[in-house]
Amino acid sequence: MDNLSLDTVWMLLAAMLVFWMQPGFALCEAGFTRSKNTANILMKNLVDFMFGSLLFFFIGFGFMFGSGGAGFIGAPNWGDLSFYSGDLPVEGFLMFETVFCATSATIVSGAMAERTKFSMYLVYSAAISLFIYPIEGHWTWGGGWLCDDAANGFMMQTFGDVFHDFAGSAIVHSVGGVLALIGALALGPRIGKYSIEGKSRAIPGHNLMLASLGVFILWLGWFGFNPGSQLAASGEVNRSAISHVFLTTNLAAASGGVATLFLTWMKYGKPSLSLTLNGVLAGLVGITAGCDLVSPLGAVVIGLVCGVALVYSIEFIDHRLHIDDPVGASSVHGVCGILGTLMTGLFAVDNGVFYGHGWGFFGAELFGILVIDLWAAACGFALFFGIKRLHGLRVGARIEEEGLDIYEHGESCYN
Repeated sequence: MDNLSLDTVWMLLAAMLVFWMQPGFALCEAGFTRSKNTANILMKNLVDFMFGSLLFFFIGFGFMFGSGGAGFIGAPNWGDLSFYSGDLPVEGFLMFETVFCATSATIVSGAMAERTKFSMYLVYSAAISLFIYPIEGHWTWGGGWLCDDAANGFMMQTFGDVFHDFAGSAIVHSVGGVLALIGALALGPRIGKYSIEGKSRAIPGHNLMLASLGVFILWLGWFGFNPGSQLAASGEVNRSAISHVFLTTNLAAASGGVATLFLTWMKYGKPSLSLTLNGVLAGLVGITAGCDLVSPLGAVVIGLVCGVALVYSIEFIDHRLHIDDPVGASSVHGVCGILGTLMTGLFAVDNGVFYGHGWGFFGAELFGILVIDLWAAACGFALFFGIKRLHGLRVGARIEEEGLDIYEHGESCYN
């Protein structure tokens, strides 16, 4: 097998693994929410990939990778893939990027679960796949200004380095987390979530077995998400890089889960399965930006930090901000995506602060995450509050209390 064929096969196998994350998200979100909304959760995760595949093919792919990487945004391709001039087959590369786009969109569904109109979900899921994700993706993976390493480019002149996000802590996860937070804020909390005095009440999910299986599937899928972003398997350098990313990804996931397990044990008197599951995801999200640059020990530290931060973030968003996020998506993906991106600037072996290379690369990471998430926040406010004002985001009280499955879809997951 020649090198290009091997690289193509590896990219497509990785795309399959990332696609497998879609049922992982579906099971995780369904398990963390109530049984009366399960069909709605599953439908939304199905819709994310169906709509995302079509919209990204016709328009989003061109916005992200068109115009030679120049400017604020690429040009819509309207299904014409001839503009792409990379070495890998364009059809395969499109599939790999499509599964990433779908992941960014599906993060939002969990935070807005159990109270969102399905019709309006279609609108904002389409907006994410069509516009929000491809544009910030153009700035970074599309060869745009945040990753422009030309000597006279803005990033090199300002920081002496470019923004780095190997597989999407910022580009995919923090964007999804920021949108999730703003969407949950626009919706308001579920009925009964907060008392008159403002005290938070737990609304347990209906099936931790489903949630656990979902997290195991996501953990497996991340071995396509991160190592697959190398986009090559041939040659000694690529083989070594893939192996390194596999190791750092797994170590961060494990340490994130361990950190959350022991912290919840000390804090609440018992180790929480639901929070530990999210701790694993927190470690995975955190390591995704710098899995290629940090050492195995650095990956462990990143996982530990994210696993601890997750617990306090969920508490703060719930108890202090009174934003109801049923699955903790804004903490897992938003907070830990930001932390992971910043810690890449600290723990990168070749140019990180902790290895004596100064603050230039960290500055590039800080600036990049700020710009990307400000873009997501601005779009999120316009999108969610615009929909809320024009048409309404939320179902009626009776529908919410009796469940979205029957009223929105005419069928129930459980009989």
